Amino acid sequence: MITRRDWLKAMSIGSLEASFKDTLTKRERRGEGEMFSLSESRSVTRKVLEADVVVVGGGMAGVCAAIAAARNGASVVLIQDRPVLGGNSSSEIRMHIVGADCSGGRKDTDARETGILEELRLECAVRNPQRSASMWDLLLYEWVRREPNITLLLNTSCIGVQMASENRIGSVIALRNSTEDLFTIRGKIFIDCSGNGRLGAEVGADFRIGREGRNEFGESLAPPEPDNKTMGSSILFITRKYDRPMPFKPPDWVRKFPRCEDLPYRHHRTWEYGYWWVEWGGHLNIVKENERIRDELLAIALGVWDHIKNSGLHPESENWALEWIGFVPCTRGSRRFLGDYILTQHDLQRGEIFEDGVAFGGWPIDLHPPEGIDTKEPPNIAVGVPLYNIPFRCLYSRNITNLLFAGRNISATHVAYASTRVMGTCSVMGQAVGTAAALCVRYNCTPRELGKEAIKELQQILLKQDAYIIGVTNSDPYDIARTAEVRASSEVHGWEAVNVINGVHRGVYERKNRWASDPTQPMPQWLELHFREPKRIREVHLTFDTGLNRALTLTHEDGFHRRMVWGPQPETVRDYELQVLYGDSAKTVVKVEGNYQRKRVHQFEPQLATGIRLVIHATNGDKSARVFEVRVYE
Repeated sequence: MITRRDWLKAMSIGSLEASFKDTLTKRERRGEGEMFSLSESRSVTRKVLEADVVVVGGGMAGVCAAIAAARNGASVVLIQDRPVLGGNSSSEIRMHIVGADCSGGRKDTDARETGILEELRLECAVRNPQRSASMWDLLLYEWVRREPNITLLLNTSCIGVQMASENRIGSVIALRNSTEDLFTIRGKIFIDCSGNGRLGAEVGADFRIGREGRNEFGESLAPPEPDNKTMGSSILFITRKYDRPMPFKPPDWVRKFPRCEDLPYRHHRTWEYGYWWVEWGGHLNIVKENERIRDELLAIALGVWDHIKNSGLHPESENWALEWIGFVPCTRGSRRFLGDYILTQHDLQRGEIFEDGVAFGGWPIDLHPPEGIDTKEPPNIAVGVPLYNIPFRCLYSRNITNLLFAGRNISATHVAYASTRVMGTCSVMGQAVGTAAALCVRYNCTPRELGKEAIKELQQILLKQDAYIIGVTNSDPYDIARTAEVRASSEVHGWEAVNVINGVHRGVYERKNRWASDPTQPMPQWLELHFREPKRIREVHLTFDTGLNRALTLTHEDGFHRRMVWGPQPETVRDYELQVLYGDSAKTVVKVEGNYQRKRVHQFEPQLATGIRLVIHATNGDKSARVFEVRVYE
């Protein structure tokens, strides 16, 4: 286990870091301005940007953080060092997004993540029937570009910082080689979603790398003694079947696996998408040795394919050919920043809720041996856990006052991060910190102050925007639906109409928490809310059922894909109209056809109303009209 100080010493960059900060201090003392130059360049153009929130890293955590901050009123600069968004889910790596639902394996409760990630998954299922990795890139790009408050900088790397004080970030220095631009990006709140924690490392945020020893936190799944090892990285490949034999001649530098016994515990009976267990490098410095790790992973991945094609043990592979192989390693472990709380194995196994919970997880504690494929032991050990909350205290730095983080770099032990690191969980953490960042800007406070003074407001905003937090229910004082009388054209026992105002917008174990009409009754079906007194309403929120008990994610693994409904989810309301009621009159203010999204927010000119009626004309296949929640605002 190494700390930030140990890391700097080992990398022999402690003096460089000190020199960098000293240089900035000297420049500022001489009054030379705030710009920082790596060298006297004749081609680099220096530019200054300003934003309320600066997000470093455009993987799933960063995308969700940027969108959440922007939707909550903050101006945002999103910095991504690759040409596409999505991180490990992008076309460059092509890992499918998994999370708390355990790829649809958690059957006892609705567990799929909602909020921004659910929007994206539902959109992809409808608009990307061909399961194109590049279409997923395009969808993420579209979702970010359509937010007017976001300035997106692709192909741009965080290379340094300017500190406003010893423990407060002033600016990020970022370089975009494709346009020869050097940016100084000033902000109020900064979010590190870079995976490896580049921003936090630059600013001096406390962090750890490696595995804690068993005794430090009493974690039974930790190694007996601490070390500097992490999980390894992986490279994936995709193959395609042809109507004729397709030979494969490997490069002479590939690894050799002449027998299936040379790949113990590593299933390779299907090969259209392989393999997460092509893993290596956790025993090395996962950042500084990344190029070496990439080269070795290519040798391993191609060696596995050579085994399948040329060992003679898999003759049915004769007509299969390599279609794509990744050149960017899928990194699992690196820096983990330290917040005011460190999440541990015990928290996960107890299903801890936490008063300051802002996101949830539930993927197993999924530990991989650092040496990856070089070990003869199984490629992972997965220990199931119940759903658990992630506290806000794990998502901000304990020593840098305006730094938040989300993704695999949060404040957790190595054992706990083995569950929190997956992209579904990273996404909901991203939405949480993006929302928190916008509130920090609004109230001119630090994340720590927000956590102490306004955590309930943060939680309620997250719920309103379709996030889920275990144990937190809608208590929004401005939602006038909460005190309405609810009626419906029909209902099913346990799925009563009144559920739409009970404050929970998903099934939780035996509680359905939704209205479902009688499936034997034809459409249309209707749901009415009647207010205690006339209200001038202007906004209605509707939350529909999208089958949160199933897996839903873009995958290139055919067996996994067959377990999904790829397209509009059958439970989801498709065609509906929203009517404003006043006495005996009804006025249609919204009419929608072809819906497939879960969360719909409708705004209209203020209307004096004694109630509302939702008339459902069709679903995407289910015989019942289903609604989780209705909110109404003046």
